[in-house]
Amino acid sequence: MGIFMSCCRPSASDVITPDAETRRRQQVEAAEKRRAEEAARGVKDPEKVKKMQQRAEEMERREQELQRDGGATLKWTAD
Repeated sequence: MGIFMSCCRPSASDVITPDAETRRRQQVEAAEKRRAEEAARGVKDPEKVKKMQQRAEEMERREQELQRDGGATLKWTAD
């Protein structure tokens, strides 16, 4: 049985392996694809999530600027 199976498989010399640069590029592409799939898992509208994240980052940046400048100055006015 082993003799029959060995003739159907390509030998090690017949298998073409890409060069190191091609393999590295393919690995990077695969990693980016996995990262994108993981980020989108369970999300119905990825654009909405991206906008919410940007809005949250902007709010955080504004809060940091206010704290650095001495905090928000509120004025009390009586009408």
